[in-house]
Amino acid sequence: MGKLLDDAIKFAVDAHAGQTRKVGRTPYIVHPLEAAAIAGALTQDDEIIAAAILHDVAEDTPYTLEDIRERFGDRVAYLVSTETEDKRPGLPRGDTWKIRKEETLAKLVETDDVGVKIMWIADKLSNIRSYYAAVRAEGDGFFDRFNQKDKAMHEWYYREILKGLSTLKDTAQYAELKHLTNVVFKRKWESNKGGNE
Repeated sequence: MGKLLDDAIKFAVDAHAGQTRKVGRTPYIVHPLEAAAIAGALTQDDEIIAAAILHDVAEDTPYTLEDIRERFGDRVAYLVSTETEDKRPGLPRGDTWKIRKEETLAKLVETDDVGVKIMWIADKLSNIRSYYAAVRAEGDGFFDRFNQKDKAMHEWYYREILKGLSTLKDTAQYAELKHLTNVVFKRKWESNKGGNE
């Protein structure tokens, strides 16, 4: 592992210190590290893997894209920027949820940059794995933890992501993302029963 990845991991650990995930209640850093592992299975490009590690830093911590640019360079900062939402401080997050998702989806759809696609699939596959585990354990009630509580809106978002990532459709990661999206959003679950395969 190169110095860039060492530095990105240390930076992300510091940036996300004390945070936990809404889904699974695990330490936040587990998610970007899983995303990095997924990205690392698709590319040996350290800048793409570093971006996967750092993808939530500008959105969910006090650090900014400029901080990432200064420390990790223009390309890493650009990759991170394609997933970083304008949170619209002062407005209720539930009210701005769809426009924020539409804005970032536009960046995904409009680019041919494979680095952007890999970083996105790394993040979203990690997320949908967490959704799957939570739905098995709790049923659909886990969506109540989010700013957007309507399960149908989350399904819309993941279906659009699959469209935007279609250039990766021949990868195992895309197949898993598609499968888990279908399972999470089509299956009827009973709370605390775990479901049946």
